[in-house]
Amino acid sequence: MKLELRGITKRFGTLVANDSINLTVESGEIHALLGENGAGKSTLMNVLYGLYQADEGEILLDDKVQKFTGPGDAMAAGIGMVHQHFMLIPVFTVAENVALGNEPTGFAGSMDMNKARQRVIEISERFGFNVDPDAMVEDLPVGVQQRVEIIKALSRDAKVLVLDEPTAVLTPQETDELMQIMRQLAKSGTSIVFITHKLREVREVADRITVIRLGKVVGTAAPSASTSELASLMVGREVELTIQKANSETGVEILKVDGISVLDDRMQRAVNDVSFSVRGGEILAIAGVQGNGQTELAEALLGLRPVIKGAGTIEIKGKDITTASVREVLESGVAFVPEDRKKDGLVGEFTIAENLMLNQSFKSRFTKGLNINFPLRKSVATDLVKRFDVRTPSIDTPAGKLSGGNQQKVVVARELSRDTDLLIASQPTRGVDVGSIEFIHEQIVSERDRGKAVILISTELDEVLALADRIAVMYRGKIVGIVGPETSRESLGKMMAGVSA
Repeated sequence: MKLELRGITKRFGTLVANDSINLTVESGEIHALLGENGAGKSTLMNVLYGLYQADEGEILLDDKVQKFTGPGDAMAAGIGMVHQHFMLIPVFTVAENVALGNEPTGFAGSMDMNKARQRVIEISERFGFNVDPDAMVEDLPVGVQQRVEIIKALSRDAKVLVLDEPTAVLTPQETDELMQIMRQLAKSGTSIVFITHKLREVREVADRITVIRLGKVVGTAAPSASTSELASLMVGREVELTIQKANSETGVEILKVDGISVLDDRMQRAVNDVSFSVRGGEILAIAGVQGNGQTELAEALLGLRPVIKGAGTIEIKGKDITTASVREVLESGVAFVPEDRKKDGLVGEFTIAENLMLNQSFKSRFTKGLNINFPLRKSVATDLVKRFDVRTPSIDTPAGKLSGGNQQKVVVARELSRDTDLLIASQPTRGVDVGSIEFIHEQIVSERDRGKAVILISTELDEVLALADRIAVMYRGKIVGIVGPETSRESLGKMMAGVSA
């Protein structure tokens, strides 16, 4: 089925999320929609799927104009969508999830689950999905859950399949398997829209690439285009993608983690008997698929989440900080870039200047008696904004008004401007543009080259391989192995799936 979007415009108040976008996807084509987070990719697909109504423009399927008032209309027309966050019910079986909302009926209108099971088996065998219709979804690996979402769409005769950031929660092996599935689907005539911000993946699987920047189509490219060319289209300027990292001599042990265990919000063990150490002058990357305990580990290191009593210790330069408060941890020489800058890194209503002194406002250098030393705060903020290339009209601009990349630069500037021995950077480039990624990576490597210890927590394998001196892989709360950056993607992928090194 041929899909055509003509002049799609979608506004949210004064924000134009999609600005007169034109897009054509031919039958049996894998068409990649490439752009940074916030570029408007998902909004466009939500318009296509009937979740949003376009303010202007039209949708055509096989040259016929469509009017979608909701997802039901889109599905009836042959459009399926696999969302970035799966829409499955964990306590239902695969067959029950596939049947939900489209229940097959038998005698006297009763629901016929056997028909649903057979539909799952039929689609699974046709495309080699290897999915058990009677398996409980909560017991399935993430990669298999994604296949269930695809089966759900295909069971409703989807001719156009939208995959929204489908590799975000997959291991490298699962990503390769998904790409093979995409090729099979396209070969069978299914049109695929592949939404992503990952350059390597679009070059590997796409037939054509459309790049969106700030809600507009800025160009199309063939998969033969270089990563540099694609990155330049995404951000509008030349980008240096290769990270220059000099050899560094490791110094004394800065952080020692010995057998700690930590509970998550559901009081389950998210971190289980984890041990590692980091020395000055090295970057230790904590790798793994999201949700394997990395968030809880970072919070435990900062004192934001308690270590189970008697279950291990955390030391910084020989000092036990296992039960220390957050301020005590920061004062012991720790800089922290949290994974959620809006929740844990910034106060959006505060100005840039105020945010840059958040964790130092109590110090004598920023106070004058009982008052804030405003001239010094202004001087420091002006200097940091310049040094860290924060694009803003003024240091008095509320941080929440900045782009994601510039918000992250404010957090990085605040943390790296302090005198510290250890930097903990958790998902430091999540949701920022390629240009900001380049800058943040340079700052992280610079900290390491100055002899500081760095813990990089990232689900982006390319980032891990580019920055790390050693890589610790987490799976279900445990570290399954610590290896060097020369380790192959395949081996790291196996470790991310729980296979020990």
